[in-house]
Amino acid sequence: MSIAKSRPVVPLNEPTFRQSVDLMYNRAVALMDLPPGLEEKIRVCNATYTVRFGVRLRGKIQTFTGYRSVHSEHMEPVKGGIRFATSVNQDEVEALAALMTYKCALVETPFGGSKGGLCVDPRQYDEHEMEQITRRFAYELIKRDLINPSQNVPAPDMGTSEREMAWIADQYRRMNTTDINGNACVTGKPTNAGGIQGRTEATGRGVQYALKEFFRHPEDMAKAGLDGTLDGKTVIVQGLGNVGYHAAKFLQEEDGARVIGIIERDGALFNPAGLNVEAVHQWIVKHGGVTGYPDANHTAEGAAVLEEACDILIPAALEGVINLGNAHRIKASMIIEAANGPITAGADDILREKGTVIIPDMYANAGGVTVSYFEWVKNLSHIRFGRMQRRQEEARHELIVRELERLDRYLGDAWSMSPDFKAKYLRGAGELELVRSGLDDTMRIAYQSMREVWHSRPDVTDLRTAAFIVAIGRVAASYRAKGL
Repeated sequence: MSIAKSRPVVPLNEPTFRQSVDLMYNRAVALMDLPPGLEEKIRVCNATYTVRFGVRLRGKIQTFTGYRSVHSEHMEPVKGGIRFATSVNQDEVEALAALMTYKCALVETPFGGSKGGLCVDPRQYDEHEMEQITRRFAYELIKRDLINPSQNVPAPDMGTSEREMAWIADQYRRMNTTDINGNACVTGKPTNAGGIQGRTEATGRGVQYALKEFFRHPEDMAKAGLDGTLDGKTVIVQGLGNVGYHAAKFLQEEDGARVIGIIERDGALFNPAGLNVEAVHQWIVKHGGVTGYPDANHTAEGAAVLEEACDILIPAALEGVINLGNAHRIKASMIIEAANGPITAGADDILREKGTVIIPDMYANAGGVTVSYFEWVKNLSHIRFGRMQRRQEEARHELIVRELERLDRYLGDAWSMSPDFKAKYLRGAGELELVRSGLDDTMRIAYQSMREVWHSRPDVTDLRTAAFIVAIGRVAASYRAKGL
């Protein structure tokens, strides 16, 4: 995933990320009837491990600080990404671990919540140096069972990718040579190293599926002042890393949305006629930013583009980009949180009062953990999806095609099959198709569970509160089943 963008300027009276998560949690539990003590048990972080380790680099020992936080073990293993950024701190990691708990509960993946982070700027080190740093960090966590297929399963996050996950998986296997399920110790691996097709695009694809489900409900669209379909809707994306890039690309190429603004660390591009997402992405890969990109207006004040009018705003980089300092000026009809915590608790209050519909992060960016779950299951079953049934499906479909061909010959010019029908129908679902199908199903069902609460309870006026109520209720049910 892309390296961290420059951190937004947040007003001094703004709560921290962890406090924002707790405030939103408290707003939801105030509307629930939880047993005494259980509310606090679910809210608090179970444990956070801090590690400081040295790596010999460039002729001297450099010391790094890393974290692994476990928020809830109502289900195990616990799940959550590892991010590499200079801004990583305990407060942030614990907030992200809490969100992972609620996220996994909302989309019904059988995990508790965890998160990890390492204070490092990957841009300052070459690939070999990053491998040394990553392996040593993994070693410190593995020997304490903070990376383990049955206890704690990391994944990529900001600043990490399938490359780092492959190193971590290999480090685990070196230290646990007889663990047949060793590959399941981490998800987000390359496909040739135990990964699964569709994982790299998963979070962005999940954002697309979330919006498609929202747009299936005219009543929900009306709350955002929208109608019709995604075709032609104007979109502004903040952060064109892995998540923002895939979300914007799929919305543009498959659903006809018009991406009019792209915000990056070195400013923003804006073009009311629309930007070519793939072309901008390739420019960033080559030049390291959006500066100099032709066919668009560039502004060094990227945050100002957040405040431009659009149908859909997609913050897809860091937390806190929409805060007390700019929430009043946000003009988007709806916001979908592709990043974790991009809207602070104070800004959330302002936006709700304005009537802005927000699709919350714990749902919107759950595509990553959903497909990570599929990868974990694949690693434990030791067989790729589709291997057993794909050809049997094709053989069964072949029977139908033969009958249609016979009918085609009988009717002559009166009726004929579409030219590409046979090829499409005969093609059995492979791993990528099955992963996308499973993700789409997950995002649809999770949205419907939020929507039911949103529309059935007069005291629930927004999707975020509805999502928390659904997630907390499921975590509470798990703890009750354990006897708490």
